[in-house]
Amino acid sequence: MSTAETTRADDQKENDMTMTDPTQTAQPDHDGSPLYRAVGVTRTYAQKGRTVKALTGVDLEIMPGEFVTIQGPTGGGKSTLLQMLGALDSPSTGSLRLNGAELASASAKELSRIRAEEIGFVFQAFNLIPTLTAAENVNMALEPMRLDKSERRTRVADALEHVGLADRGDHLPTELSGGQQQRVAIARAIVKRPRVLLADEPTGNLDESMRDEILTLLQALCAEGITVIMVTHDSAVARRATRRLRLSKGTVQDITR
Repeated sequence: MSTAETTRADDQKENDMTMTDPTQTAQPDHDGSPLYRAVGVTRTYAQKGRTVKALTGVDLEIMPGEFVTIQGPTGGGKSTLLQMLGALDSPSTGSLRLNGAELASASAKELSRIRAEEIGFVFQAFNLIPTLTAAENVNMALEPMRLDKSERRTRVADALEHVGLADRGDHLPTELSGGQQQRVAIARAIVKRPRVLLADEPTGNLDESMRDEILTLLQALCAEGITVIMVTHDSAVARRATRRLRLSKGTVQDITR
């Protein structure tokens, strides 16, 4: 059997497996309070002598355990909003809270801690280090948390098992299919046991079969308690979420049906 055939067979085997129970994954609070609350959030940039209004007044609540997709035209503010939710950028005006903590006025040190401990990130490009194995790539996400070696090994093994790659930890990215590489990226995002997973076009580089595999995994993570917020241009992908938002001209509309 050729290498390509073997990889496809492995992908099909993983796609058919039953997800394990992530007993170590962070569970959301259930007191009825939103995980995210944005009130009057704006973001403006100075660019080549002019002011760009990326967000013009976003009011939004996202509850713990929701699977939310964000759609909209290019340049409509999707990436800006995702950066705000990920504590990578701060509003120009307005209030943005994550689990009650005000991100708009948080110090750089506190924002760094929040990113390291509470938020997982997944991108269209897998962003795996090519010279590191799958397990080593996942382990990199734990660097800021100052865990001992035993705890790190346990978390890495749990995360890889959780995404169906328990037997691929010693493989380099070039030895994995595209779907498997994105699974490693998801394992890297959840190994820190975050409250929320932010995904920016995570299926954009995958074919339809691999796309569905990754969406099924994200749905399973959401069912287990992780809040999933995903930016996508693909309406078929967006329909897999429990809630759909559209961001256009700097404002958000709920288009869930």
